[in-house]
Amino acid sequence: MIGSILVANRGEIAVRIIRTCRLLGLRAVAVHSDFDEGALWTRLAHESLRIGPAPVAQSYLDIAAIVDAARTAGVEAVHPGYGLLSENADFARAVQDAGLVFVGPRPDTIALMGDKTAARAAAIESKVPVLPGSDGVVADLSEAMQVAERIGWPVAVKASFGGGGRGIRRAGDEAELEEALASAGREATAAFGRGEVFLERYVDRPRHVEVQVLADHHGNVVHLGDRDCSVQRRHQKLLEEAPAPALSDDMRAALAKAAVDLSRKVEYRGAGTVEFLVDPQREEFFFLEMNTRLQVEHGVSELVTGIDLVEQQIRIASGEPLAVQQHDIVLRGSAIQARIAAEDPWDQFRPSSGRLEELHLPSTPWVRCDFGFERGDAVAPHYDSMFGKVLAYGPTREAAVARLGQALGELRVVGVPSTAPFLRNVLREPDFVAARHHTGSLESDWQPDPEHRPSPHADTGSDGDAPQVRQVRLPWGAKSVTVTISPDRSSGRRRSVVTGSMRESGSALAVEQDGDPTVRAPMDAVVVSLRVAAGAEVAKGDTVLLLEAMKMEMEVCAPVAGTVQSLALQAGQSVQSGTVLFAIEPAGPTS
Repeated sequence: MIGSILVANRGEIAVRIIRTCRLLGLRAVAVHSDFDEGALWTRLAHESLRIGPAPVAQSYLDIAAIVDAARTAGVEAVHPGYGLLSENADFARAVQDAGLVFVGPRPDTIALMGDKTAARAAAIESKVPVLPGSDGVVADLSEAMQVAERIGWPVAVKASFGGGGRGIRRAGDEAELEEALASAGREATAAFGRGEVFLERYVDRPRHVEVQVLADHHGNVVHLGDRDCSVQRRHQKLLEEAPAPALSDDMRAALAKAAVDLSRKVEYRGAGTVEFLVDPQREEFFFLEMNTRLQVEHGVSELVTGIDLVEQQIRIASGEPLAVQQHDIVLRGSAIQARIAAEDPWDQFRPSSGRLEELHLPSTPWVRCDFGFERGDAVAPHYDSMFGKVLAYGPTREAAVARLGQALGELRVVGVPSTAPFLRNVLREPDFVAARHHTGSLESDWQPDPEHRPSPHADTGSDGDAPQVRQVRLPWGAKSVTVTISPDRSSGRRRSVVTGSMRESGSALAVEQDGDPTVRAPMDAVVVSLRVAAGAEVAKGDTVLLLEAMKMEMEVCAPVAGTVQSLALQAGQSVQSGTVLFAIEPAGPTS
């Protein structure tokens, strides 16, 4: 077996991989940016090497820096984790060209399945159902309109080289299509370096079901059952469970066969996931994409199969044949996972950075906590907002959901907002309990009630709806004193320099201030583009510029009508929270 591995990632997944390496007796080497120096995964590894400054493009996406680190560390292999460079074929080639083992599929396979139009063609060749759509990328609005008229409205605009829910837009008419083409291409270019898009028929109220596969270098392919990932916001998953509930035996078998057939067709190697859109009422499913890496939600499959997927990745990369055949894999019970992100569900899931002033993880039986951070660590604006996961196992779905709900009630996060209280509420939703939910349920039916917003300064662990009064005993000299802690209800809507509201605006969030003509950055972010120039006349609510932070675009709007002043920014520039972005010289009385 491979004896040493460099983990080319950060946070929770870096911790996860390093722990399996240690269990297998392998030497694990971590990498870190300047911001992440001393982080949890660097302390767990046998060695940690700096790869660059805090911005992700200058560190965790710097292929040369990571390969140089691997050479310096003298490792035999590189594990990419998920996200970042995990599905970058150029990175996989660079690792192999350096004489190292890439823990994942071949570069050509990554390139094939990373090109969504090529992956779609491979699915068709494998007789896997696909949605009606364009034959390849669309060149312009005119061609996209022709495709939309042929397959019918609404349509989904998708980035050909996207992933992780990024670069997907819905369009119901020509005007929306023009905006969707621009925004999907822009997001894909920023995230993946390629802006090509294609079109597919948009499916209303589908479920998102995926199948986990393992394949070795000796022609063996097995599946580890299916998972449901239908609880999403902006195409980003929040809850995942295995097995997928409310599927017929025939549907389950057809999904597994399709995933294995496609994996064989592309001669896949390693751990991968084939994703589908499912209509359980009509017993139909359609190929979405294949993720050529470990998934964030891989842990629920591990809990129901007892198979360590990271270990299997390493063994396959070492050239070992699969130790199990399909008949050896037995699914027992049910598992469910909640992604814990530094986001405010009561403010359109707005991401936030800050220090984890308190982080108390649940110790409920049958619960697993995968976190990349500890108390006192900082959640940075440079990276993804997810900082941990809570998983629960039970003999039935009902038991697993109940255990996860209890665990989320015990989880305590202070310092940044968290998705935990909201997800605990989702577990109680009647449609979720009955497995009647779909990928749009959260945004259409489960929007958080602002009247039950937890205070950002209080402990929200004891109740999923609102912070509670609690008592603690503190040392006082040789004695102790009981202190009552009450929720702080006077702190306003959020801890931010921006007051006012957030609203959905097409593909992004819009930041609207309450009449203050000086507009400041709501958080550390990067300027995506300027919609107007200094001196331009704008109406109240017009978009002045686009920001991006923690995988989310934000439109910054004019708080009053007037003339744009003090706009001295450029695309790609980083801005800190509180930085003046621009000011408005009012045209007259504000409204």
